[in-house]
Amino acid sequence: MTKKRNKRDTAVALKYNSEEGEKPPKVVAKGYGAAAKNIIETAEKHNVTVERDDDLVELLAQIDIDREIPQELYAAVAEILCWVYKANSNAQKKGPL
Repeated sequence: MTKKRNKRDTAVALKYNSEEGEKPPKVVAKGYGAAAKNIIETAEKHNVTVERDDDLVELLAQIDIDREIPQELYAAVAEILCWVYKANSNAQKKGPL
């Protein structure tokens, strides 16, 4: 997720493993400017879907790295995860370019 703020990008990376039971996603990286650009480029390089949600990234950027997201953000993050799963599923159906 990315956000433009004072002409500098913000990015937050989440990790979620549905096989780990009911543990919520956690923040695994966050950064501004060049660090945000690196997070986004790394995600894209590894075919990780990137979604832009300015309001959510502002909230997620306040969470310490390696911390689970708070319960108040579950619904918003769940919407993003649903979008990501659908995007990934559609990409797999289309096959390689």
